[in-house]
Amino acid sequence: MSEASRIALGMMRIENLSAGEIRELYTGARDAGVTLFDHADIYGGGEHGCERRFSEALQLGATEREQIVLQTKCGIRPGGKGFDFSADYIVRRAEESLEALGTDYLDVLMLHRPDTLVEPEEVASAFSQLESAGKVRAFGVSNHTAQQIELLKTAVTQPLAVNQVQFGLGHAALVAQGIAANMEGVKQSAMRDGGLIEYARINGITLEAWSPFQRGFFSGSIFEQGGLRELQTVIARMAAERETTPTAIATAWITRHPARMRVVLGTTKASRVAEAVEGAGMVLSRAEWYELFAAAGYEVP
Repeated sequence: MSEASRIALGMMRIENLSAGEIRELYTGARDAGVTLFDHADIYGGGEHGCERRFSEALQLGATEREQIVLQTKCGIRPGGKGFDFSADYIVRRAEESLEALGTDYLDVLMLHRPDTLVEPEEVASAFSQLESAGKVRAFGVSNHTAQQIELLKTAVTQPLAVNQVQFGLGHAALVAQGIAANMEGVKQSAMRDGGLIEYARINGITLEAWSPFQRGFFSGSIFEQGGLRELQTVIARMAAERETTPTAIATAWITRHPARMRVVLGTTKASRVAEAVEGAGMVLSRAEWYELFAAAGYEVP
């Protein structure tokens, strides 16, 4: 498998782009050094719409296909009808994704959101079928806690290499709770995910930060959302000092963390991808990192 870049380009918004626009976005990302392209079976109306548009627009040859990392997700039933981690469902949706993407294999297949009705043996059966058939090369999860991963590992034998989670300056609970640990009366000290970031580092799981520039759960961009004036001011100052962009600074804040997270962008602008790639190449000082964290409204005891 090709090496995944620190920046991934998410494909959830490409369904209504023209073939030319998709090619321009892809080419711009590749020129910037991006090799990782992120999909999900439900992107684009629930039935592999964005996967199909990606394939039809790009018509990737064998050489180009080997040079990129294609990952997709399954487990959310289309139409908001819950989740399904049964073996038959996982295998069927993965095979549909293969057909839609026009490829013989997926570099990574992830379980999209936790299914509380999960039976780990079912997941194990699906993963083994897909791996032995050469259809999936690596596996992971998305939005899972440490204990949910541990539950899967009671039966799943393949390494769970990736966990895709929401993270960024507007949604930083993964680090905020640890920074304020044991601080009675400080809201952010509440442990919500069981120390997921530390668990990932201990177990060699790569975290991928989705919606990296959103505040909260799709409450708006940190660059535009009201109530974040201090953060926007600090980002703008640091960007001016480094002769770069706010996007680069916000990306650098994520990639500075020693967990070595990847950043999954949802943009359809190649210029924004290039800015994020530049940010991933920067190294913020500890002082800068904590200044941004505090400016985002979090406590630094």
